Amino acid sequence: MKLTAMALHPSFHRDAFARESLPPEDQWPVFEFTLPALRLSDPFNCGQRLLDDALAEIAPDKPAIFYDGAVWNYADLAAQTNRLCHVLTQELGVIPGNRVLLRGANSPLMFAAWLAVMKTGAIAVSTMPMLRAHELKQITDKAEIAVAICADDLTGELEAILATSPLRRIVRYGGATKELETLMAGMPDQFRAVPTSQDDVCLIAFTSGTTGEPKATMHFHRDVLAMCETFAKHMVPADRNAIFTGTPSIAFTFGLGGLLVFPLYFRAAIALPDGSTPAALAQTIQRYRATHVFTSPTAYKAMTTRTGEFDFSSLNVCVSAGEALAKAISDGWFAATGLRLIDGIGGTEMIHIFISATAAQIRPGATGKPVPGYTAQLFDPDFRPMDGAATGRLGVRGPTGCRYLSDPRQRDYVVNGWNMTGDIYRRDEDGYYWFVARADDMIVSSGYNIAGPEIEAVLTQHPDVEECAVIGWPDPERGQIVKAVVVPRPGVVAGPEFIKILQDYVKQVLAPYKYPRAIEFRAALPKTTTGKLLRSALRAK
Repeated sequence: MKLTAMALHPSFHRDAFARESLPPEDQWPVFEFTLPALRLSDPFNCGQRLLDDALAEIAPDKPAIFYDGAVWNYADLAAQTNRLCHVLTQELGVIPGNRVLLRGANSPLMFAAWLAVMKTGAIAVSTMPMLRAHELKQITDKAEIAVAICADDLTGELEAILATSPLRRIVRYGGATKELETLMAGMPDQFRAVPTSQDDVCLIAFTSGTTGEPKATMHFHRDVLAMCETFAKHMVPADRNAIFTGTPSIAFTFGLGGLLVFPLYFRAAIALPDGSTPAALAQTIQRYRATHVFTSPTAYKAMTTRTGEFDFSSLNVCVSAGEALAKAISDGWFAATGLRLIDGIGGTEMIHIFISATAAQIRPGATGKPVPGYTAQLFDPDFRPMDGAATGRLGVRGPTGCRYLSDPRQRDYVVNGWNMTGDIYRRDEDGYYWFVARADDMIVSSGYNIAGPEIEAVLTQHPDVEECAVIGWPDPERGQIVKAVVVPRPGVVAGPEFIKILQDYVKQVLAPYKYPRAIEFRAALPKTTTGKLLRSALRAK
């Protein structure tokens, strides 16, 4: 079955920006709806399904979010979400289809804000706390965002772009002023979800491209349910007694699913770590007796060395994503806990994981098989499908798929109806998929996708840099690190002091995790006869 732009249900949005920014119909991927639960009727609002419907099914005093020694039950979460809905619609003038930027670490109030954006029919644009003004301006410009809800200690980078971006209002929470909390205090705790179409955009998630220019992926209300009915339901089964925890921000769709959407879908609970370190996660697992954990292979490796310090006996399901899971890490975690890590490959373009395996089906080192609802295919360099055991470019299709916001790169990601992930995979005789490599120049470091050209663009702005190239370099702890090969301007002393200067320079412009952890100086960069940079020569060395 192919869903086309012409087949979309009529939009309920009053602001038509998102519907009008969808890719041309001939650039859409094929959408497959083989699971009966995904055949929905309009209107459909995912916020109502996740929260309001939950209150109709469970006791309102059932715990929803554990954090910092306190707890919100489902009634608390609903009340705070509804007050936020009134703030958005009455105080901030948000109408269905408007974009709302969310900026802050995972917290009960941030989760309520995301749900409120859903219930009001607006569109959430969650951003990582580490992003700087330069990156935030790209996001606000592309998504035409006028309103932001931001943690008080993170407002500086947004304030820096108020005069040069569409952003017009920043509402702070936390800190000394507690502006948002004050506005919420005077609002009713009831709010009827705004009717939306299953095909209305509710989420714009930004992902880095190889050019460094961010790509905005648009997801519908039905896509939020789709990641529940596919990956969550079939790969990480849970019940109402489950307690989910993990480290990824909900600005990552991996974190959005594992730490907010999936727990609410199962009517379960969430336990928030006090920080994103492996130690903080281990403490949370022990303190709240968590059953489901979502984090990166790097974090599992770190926690493996501390199994004697913490009690992990409550765990039932451990999900790894964000970077390739090495067999050694999988085996080490199994030896320490008796639990197999559930690996998975997903993507912002697909909203969540589409190849994985249940604990009983895991082959250590393999990613798994297509999640129910999805179809995977390997292609050769001429885009011919490859049958049986083979190695090739990975394509996938199912109930979700890539829809970039007004971006010509849509043609690169969707080819002949297939979502091309940019990965090279090997499929064995039994249909298991094994990661081989990235097909492009994306650097994957500790679960973060980092575009080398974006860092190059910053480094070349430094007055003492003649030219540079940025590549991924193998690292046993992070998988890869960012490495910059720099040609200094004549007369510049290329030594440890200059390395520190360049690293600090990048940190001032981009999120700190993107800075080059290794810098090599050269007199010239390897190039072809036509002047094109030979990245392969840099990697070979």
